[in-house]
Amino acid sequence: EVQVVESGGGLVQAGGSLRLSCEASGIDTFDNYAIGWFRQVPGKAREGVSCIRISSGGTFYADSVKGRATISSDNVKNTAYLQIDNLKSAGTAVYYCAAGVPGPTSLCGGWEIWGEGTQVTVSS
Repeated sequence: EVQVVESGGGLVQAGGSLRLSCEASGIDTFDNYAIGWFRQVPGKAREGVSCIRISSGGTFYADSVKGRATISSDNVKNTAYLQIDNLKSAGTAVYYCAAGVPGPTSLCGGWEIWGEGTQVTVSS
């Protein structure tokens, strides 16, 4: 069974940094996948934060984190990471990672496997 598990959430002060991990298991070829990070606040729609296409290393960042976030992957560990620096109170949310097989001309997408999420709380 293919699954992804997030870790690394917690309480952090505004201006601090956090590194989230997304470990994929049950995947034959990690290179075939893209990993995406999303976040959701109660009562609001889920927001795409960042994604990485494992084979090419191509990345995307939402404007809300651009310049403060770095997404990366470790193909040996089948794990993707999202570091966010200079966290703001607006970053308080449940962060989810997802795995998908994007189309040949797409950077990311095809999100089929979702984790259960990890809570990030930014205190001001």
